[in-house]
Amino acid sequence: MTTLAVTGHMDLADESVPAVRAALRGLLAGYGDLTGVSCIAAGADSLFAEEVTAVGGRLIVVIPSRDYRARKVRPAHAPVFDRLVDAAAEVVTLPYETARRDAYEAANAELLKRADRLVAVWDGSPPSGKGGTADTVELARSAGVPVDVVWPDGAARRA
Repeated sequence: MTTLAVTGHMDLADESVPAVRAALRGLLAGYGDLTGVSCIAAGADSLFAEEVTAVGGRLIVVIPSRDYRARKVRPAHAPVFDRLVDAAAEVVTLPYETARRDAYEAANAELLKRADRLVAVWDGSPPSGKGGTADTVELARSAGVPVDVVWPDGAARRA
């Protein structure tokens, strides 16, 4: 069984979603017995989790803090978030009361701890030092976790 974790941009342009979804589907098709690990944030994390479940993979959800659902999940994303939590084989809620940087960094570390590979839905932008997608890619690479970058032609982030 291969365990893939995901990191990626939350701000994918709406017109990019079908191409990113198709690229993820193509990547996941190369694995038989698959576990996907995701924080199921809006954007790339949830697209990945949806595709993992669509191919019959096992989903592990990592929630950064106890208040994450109430404080950070926007109403438009709540139905997807809740559906993915319900579909998960395992839900890991980290022992942080509040969703903030330390909780997000711990969530990224948990993803990498569980991963054989990291899937990065990433435009190649440099790390900001704030725990974003590029920072997680850098952490994975420094820990020796192979990274598969998914950024199909024409993909874009919202301006």
